[in-house]
Amino acid sequence: GCSDSDGLDMYGLDGEEMWYADFNKQEGVVALPPFADPFTFPGHYEGAVGNQGVCKGNLAKCIKAYKNPEE
Repeated sequence: GCSDSDGLDMYGLDGEEMWYADFNKQEGVVALPPFADPFTFPGHYEGAVGNQGVCKGNLAKCIKAYKNPEE
């Protein structure tokens, strides 16, 4: 979720997606199947938004410091 083209942040367990923050829709989405025990992620979307801001700030500083290197 740190680039302009990447629009989500994900939490998983054992290689399975459990929850993701969809920044385009501005909401958290529980990705567990219907037969799974109910699980909540209070505050995770807000945390993901904050982490995205920190990441974008760090990315901008690194691009400036390293004079915009090629990918």
